Amino acid sequence: MADPAARWATFDCYGTLVDWNRGLGTELARLFGEAKAEELLATYHTVEPRIQREHPTTTYRDVMALALGEVASQAGSELPANERDALGDSLPRWPVFPEVPGALEDARRRGWRLVALSNSDRDLIEASLREIGVPFDGAVVASEVGSYKPAHGHWRDFYASTGADSAHHVHVAQSHYHDIVPATELGIRSIWINRLGEHGEPAPSRELPNLTGLGAVLDELVPSR
Repeated sequence: MADPAARWATFDCYGTLVDWNRGLGTELARLFGEAKAEELLATYHTVEPRIQREHPTTTYRDVMALALGEVASQAGSELPANERDALGDSLPRWPVFPEVPGALEDARRRGWRLVALSNSDRDLIEASLREIGVPFDGAVVASEVGSYKPAHGHWRDFYASTGADSAHHVHVAQSHYHDIVPATELGIRSIWINRLGEHGEPAPSRELPNLTGLGAVLDELVPSR
């Protein structure tokens, strides 16, 4: 039976906890050269969400492969057949933001239960959570939900699997489009980890430049009983 007093913090992983831009940019530079990497990263940011909308039940590994192929085509570059899965193969090694382990440990010490809500696959998120090195109470992934955020499937699955009370729940994420907008639509408190200094509406419950001080902000939003 679910603990009605439990406090839950859910997290997007890539971009929030793991440096998605650095990991992806490193692979794009390796494949197509440093000079093209920044431009191709911007292209990838546009291509991947469209593929996710068009193919909501496709695994994330295949989404990345499709997106990489399209990026290569738009760049007029040849992608070797043995590099089709370069992004999926490299993702488990993508770096964790330096403040993340300490911030997550602090949240756990304060009594928060942690769950990842990720637009990825089970094997990929488990590899990244091992890299983070802080225990999580669970993970919800797109390839098992059958949809990609900003669709609401991750949150529905989270509530169904945990019995969490939405009054004791805060969602933490870097992507305004994928996470803050749907959390707002669902009436969930949110903390926007605005690493890129962006502007977006609707406004989150709180905004931080990174995860430093996260535990105190979580406690402010949902005080312990």
